[in-house]
Amino acid sequence: MHVKEKLTNALSLPKEIALDMPLIMATGRGELNIENYKNLLEFSETKIRVHTAAGLLIIEGTRLHLKQITAENLFISGNISGMYW
Repeated sequence: MHVKEKLTNALSLPKEIALDMPLIMATGRGELNIENYKNLLEFSETKIRVHTAAGLLIIEGTRLHLKQITAENLFISGNISGMYW
């Protein structure tokens, strides 16, 4: 464990802020919110690839749609069938 991780744990700081980690929130299988991402690498109706500090995040499904995109937040809707690193 790195010093920054130890300090974050000791002070009970949110990891998504202190360690620049993504925060991913799902609402069922139809909505996904990704905060603190780095880059949107690929987008189609069946696959989305997102670069994060934790690595490459791949979202698969059908009728995927970027409902909102900002510098810090991605809001995805559609029929999400899987998500993996």
